[in-house]
Amino acid sequence: MNLGKRVYCRSFQTALKIALPFLPYRKPKIVGSVKRLPEILNKRKCNSVLIITDSGIRSHGLTRQLERTLSDSGIWYVVYDKTVANPTTANVQEAIELYLENGCSGIIGFGGGSSIDCAKATGACLAKPKQPLAKMKGILKVHKKLPLLIAVPTTAGTGSETTLAAVITDAETRHKYAINDFPLIPRYAVLDPKVTLSLPPFITATTGMDALTHAVEAYIGNSTTYGTKKDALLAVKLIFENIDKVYEDGTNLVARKEMLKASFYAGCAFTKSYVGYVHAVAHSLGGEYNVPHGYANAVLLPFVLEAYGTKIHKKLYQLALEAGLVEKDTPYDVAAETFIRGIQEMKGRFGIGDKIEEIKEEDIPKLSRYADKEANPLYPVPILMNAKELEKFYYLLMK
Repeated sequence: MNLGKRVYCRSFQTALKIALPFLPYRKPKIVGSVKRLPEILNKRKCNSVLIITDSGIRSHGLTRQLERTLSDSGIWYVVYDKTVANPTTANVQEAIELYLENGCSGIIGFGGGSSIDCAKATGACLAKPKQPLAKMKGILKVHKKLPLLIAVPTTAGTGSETTLAAVITDAETRHKYAINDFPLIPRYAVLDPKVTLSLPPFITATTGMDALTHAVEAYIGNSTTYGTKKDALLAVKLIFENIDKVYEDGTNLVARKEMLKASFYAGCAFTKSYVGYVHAVAHSLGGEYNVPHGYANAVLLPFVLEAYGTKIHKKLYQLALEAGLVEKDTPYDVAAETFIRGIQEMKGRFGIGDKIEEIKEEDIPKLSRYADKEANPLYPVPILMNAKELEKFYYLLMK
């Protein structure tokens, strides 16, 4: 990266870090069960809601308890279940039409990050009906208060239930972009382990590693605070203690609950401290090839950590210590190597490889430009890289 762009990126990031204490960040109120939602909806005078989910979640019966609870309480609901793995502008438009046709006054995002992101984007468009969604991409472009937004995560990974971001794919161009603004933070996050019980082992693993990526990238970046460091460390500890348990025994409610907590706190960490090049590259792969985001993050994470080199050894030592992988007297470089190896071994146990077969060599310049545009100057990464330098990660992942 040339000097001019480097100075611009670091100046932008420094200004944002200085502004952090003065920005209206908030954490959603945690709710322990979907059974408590009627009480909340009645209190907020919301008697008609749109549930945004996907067909797989609904066909597996995960929304059944929520639907029954709402019906028994006399709360009208309608379900939009066409959300795709990387939600598109078409999904958002269809959800808006359903919301308006049924006179809804609240939105429940039920599912993984895709459904919750779709719910956020739908709320943003309802708040600003005259502004196209693409005009809201970037930072602080929403401004308006959204309809009541409740997030019910069915995966312990995305952290979307805590964040001010929604990632949407343009249905025509396949370009993936983020919308970032404080009104997108859900008012309530329902951390109910029972709705995660039917997740198959592989999705349990990849979404769990998605949460790990959030925590790690937030911790190693240059915009950490005391609070985000604490949240990230707790998330890493909980993931290393519980992810193998839920992978091996999906009915373990205690471990499921701990993974939901990990995802929540990782989300809180990266909402303030942001992520890095793992996410930027993963988003480009999701937008172009529909590669599931958690899987892409899991594949990429050790490669990007290795590329940062000695710059992050001390921070990786702290993460390795929290994960229970090293002792206090372990040298920083050894601890960093141990932590990265621990992630690789985790991938191996879960059947996650090192390649993403969909990548086409002729697409790499375009993909790296997308990643560069997303990450720079927003992400306070340990080492800055431009589009050309980011190309190496795509080549590493090619078969």
